[in-house]
Amino acid sequence: MTIQPPLKSARPAHSSPRTKRRDGSSAPTHRLGHLVAALLLTGCASAPPVPTAPPPDANQVALGATRASELDVPYRLFFEWSVVEPGSRLSGRGVARIEPPYRARLDLFSSNGERIAAAALDGGTLRVAEDRQTEVPPPALFWGTLGVFRPGTGVALMGGRRFPNGDIELRYQQADATELLYRLRANRIERIDLRRGGRAREEVALTRVEGERFPRRATYRHLDDVRELSITLESIEHAESYPTDIWDPAL
Repeated sequence: MTIQPPLKSARPAHSSPRTKRRDGSSAPTHRLGHLVAALLLTGCASAPPVPTAPPPDANQVALGATRASELDVPYRLFFEWSVVEPGSRLSGRGVARIEPPYRARLDLFSSNGERIAAAALDGGTLRVAEDRQTEVPPPALFWGTLGVFRPGTGVALMGGRRFPNGDIELRYQQADATELLYRLRANRIERIDLRRGGRAREEVALTRVEGERFPRRATYRHLDDVRELSITLESIEHAESYPTDIWDPAL
């Protein structure tokens, strides 16, 4: 039996790979690797830290949001609406009449013209017609569906925070210990959450088009009652000053 001698290695197992120097001699490549690694580590160590955005000045943000949504003239808004709640679904058309500084009336009609609900806001006072067949949001969320930033009186601004995308959240506390969380983008409302007992109970979410004063779509959800009211804007008209009795939803 013939035993083959072991193959000779091209270089000892413990030797390091070598590269050619300019003078024709060779240098171990592991030294070059160590040098590159050291340069990389030095570069990483000297890189400046990524700046973090400072917390927002909540009062200034609130002032900016108020100014951005101020009503300049009376308007009349026409829209489609739908309400979905356990066991029923309603839809139709509606009209919102709004007037500076803070007056608004909302009327919802069924597809056959029957009035489903009527409500009016005069500042922070909400009046609702007794014959309503569906609920309307509380004042701060009511204004929110129109894109108007108005937390109301008797609330305390508790602070704010900035999100990585630049959105800002303002947190208010009402007298009954409920919280209002406004999420703003460029001083415009994106959503509102009403929290009670540590969790969201009601919310408003808006869909906007850049450059337009009013939201293209507003969705109000009552999470406890599993009810959703959606409003989709159809058209806008400038209006003359409204008669004072229009702010009585019973009329």
